[in-house]
Amino acid sequence: MNIFKRLLRIGQAEIHSAVDRMEDPILMTEQGIREMREDLDRTLESLARIKALAIRTKNDKNKKLETAENYEHKAVLLMTKVQRGELSMEQAEKLAKEALSLKAALLEEVKTLEAQQLTHEAAADEIQKNAEVLRFNITKWENELKTLKSRILVNRATKEVNKQMAQIDSNSTISMLERMKEKVEEEEALAKAYGEIAASGISTDEEINKALGEEDSKVTHDLEEIKRKLGMV
Repeated sequence: MNIFKRLLRIGQAEIHSAVDRMEDPILMTEQGIREMREDLDRTLESLARIKALAIRTKNDKNKKLETAENYEHKAVLLMTKVQRGELSMEQAEKLAKEALSLKAALLEEVKTLEAQQLTHEAAADEIQKNAEVLRFNITKWENELKTLKSRILVNRATKEVNKQMAQIDSNSTISMLERMKEKVEEEEALAKAYGEIAASGISTDEEINKALGEEDSKVTHDLEEIKRKLGMV
């Protein structure tokens, strides 16, 4: 019994789980096809034997039918000899009856052989149909196998590509972008800190001188304004 028949025996509800447990669906399908081919070989062998038996039965039937017809012909010849005076009626009738009895027995055998022939031919026709079904299924599963191989090849290639892309995105690109972002933020914060330090880096003396400078300038301006009002300038 091949793998597909075994799968069907376990029930439709369990087929999917059985298929899921297959380690390599290609190997399983190839094994199933090999078993189907073995079934086909055995079927063809049985077909050849049944056909050969039907042929032998037919030939045997035809020979017995021919022999029966010959016995009838001999009975006619015996009676013809009586007409020609070559043989007595009593002797001719005795021999003719024996010939016709043999003919009748042969015709009974012919009927039996004909029935056997029909039986063998019917069996051969049924086996022929089974062989055609097996051939069809083998061709179908071989095509399915080609499709399966192509699908698995594409799926594995796609899986590897997606895996590589996922690894690149997670381990390289995204991490690199995150590091660059952190670095930029760090540089920006550092620049801002330097700016704040630079802005607050004026010494106390510098602040005093700056203030005095502004006062001296104002005093000088006020003095010049007084001189101008008094006509001294």
